[in-house]
Amino acid sequence: MPLRTRPLIDGHNLCVGESGSFFLASASALDRLERDSLDEVDRVFLDLNGHVVAPDDRLALAARTLDLFCRSCPVNQLDYLILVPTLRCNLSCSYCQVSRVAEGRKGFDWSEETLAAVFACLDALEARRVKIEFQGGEPTLRPDLIRAVMERCSRFERSEFVICTNLQNVTDEVLDIFDHPSVFISTSLDGGAMTHGHNRTGDQSRTEQFLANLRMVTERYGQTKISALPTIDPVSPPDIDGLIQSYVDHGFESIFLRPINYQGFARKRHKASREQGDEWRRYYEAFVRRIIRRNWEDRSRVLEETYFSIALRRIFYPGRERHVDLRSPNPMGVDYIVVDYDGTVFPTDEARMLSRSGVIDLSIGTIADGWDTDARDTLNRHASNDEDPACKRCAYQPYCGRDIIDDIARYGRIDLPREETEFCRRHLHLFDFIFKLIYDEAPEVRYSLGRWLRLPGTPEALGDVLA
Repeated sequence: MPLRTRPLIDGHNLCVGESGSFFLASASALDRLERDSLDEVDRVFLDLNGHVVAPDDRLALAARTLDLFCRSCPVNQLDYLILVPTLRCNLSCSYCQVSRVAEGRKGFDWSEETLAAVFACLDALEARRVKIEFQGGEPTLRPDLIRAVMERCSRFERSEFVICTNLQNVTDEVLDIFDHPSVFISTSLDGGAMTHGHNRTGDQSRTEQFLANLRMVTERYGQTKISALPTIDPVSPPDIDGLIQSYVDHGFESIFLRPINYQGFARKRHKASREQGDEWRRYYEAFVRRIIRRNWEDRSRVLEETYFSIALRRIFYPGRERHVDLRSPNPMGVDYIVVDYDGTVFPTDEARMLSRSGVIDLSIGTIADGWDTDARDTLNRHASNDEDPACKRCAYQPYCGRDIIDDIARYGRIDLPREETEFCRRHLHLFDFIFKLIYDEAPEVRYSLGRWLRLPGTPEALGDVLA
């Protein structure tokens, strides 16, 4: 019975099996486990809850093998492409994560050759379904390229398109693309008008234009077609209630609380973003707890912090979440790729940012020549937490992932002890926080966790969920 433990609540320890099953043990129970002196009550509990498996129980062994397989997130088919048809942008945000260029620059859009290579790639995909995310720059500066890709995807059983846009210039041509039922809009909303304007536009009229366009598209399409996320300066985060209210005012229910990423221009303009300290973690906890209180006080809608919910579902639903930060192994250039404005292929968008910032070239190939390269193989040899000595001792290994691009961005190396990296500190804190809430008996906590796990039931019933 391999178990990993972590001190959690009032002298109790969280015990996690290799397949992700878990329980909370008192100090005396943990001592009995470690000394292999379990009493009959212990053995019955462990057996009934699937924490131990008898060697001759074929069904239980098969179930645990399936859990292990699902948690390993096996992927073998490309079905997700992040496409950058242009690097040009009509804004200059202080925390921009990419090396965008001015709107009027020449030579920073797809060439005819690059577009043809993208078409050839789409034609060769074996997947029946495909998801395309248009990034930039500002992709809506080239609606013709967006439409061309959409039309090329008509052969797929199902196609989904996400356009990441600052919503500064929504033309009739862009709206015509937005009208397509398979198109979804992703934008940024950093808070109220003053906060958003300070961070992104630096111009009141542009901020007003953005807010007007945001209101227009939410009224036109409803909230299910549109998502937004804030970028937070950990040194000076916005008021929690003000930030939440700005999302509620626009009808959003999910808020992906994203601190400034140590990528792109942000490396120079926000050097403090290299690490997020205790102040940021306190802010994050206060934010989630405030959402929990709001959900209980007003049950007409359920708000969530997106990354918290992703990690929560990673614990309870192995294999259903493909979020790249929380999978191990985390293969690069297998199920998704990034195609830059010049046809260069990157394993992740963060790798593209580092390369365009001149930090390190992490490209793995080109859309014309392919990306089954030695560069990709080198990255993938380290894209797992399975053999890391610190991860192997960690209770959260079954739920957590590996992000070597983040390590390269922050430290210029991938061989730091795990516990010394921001990725590890961030996720240790996150999972500690989640498990404390899982074992919190307050009905308002259980209600929100039940909703975030997508469990059915009345508010009263969900007040007892996880009991």
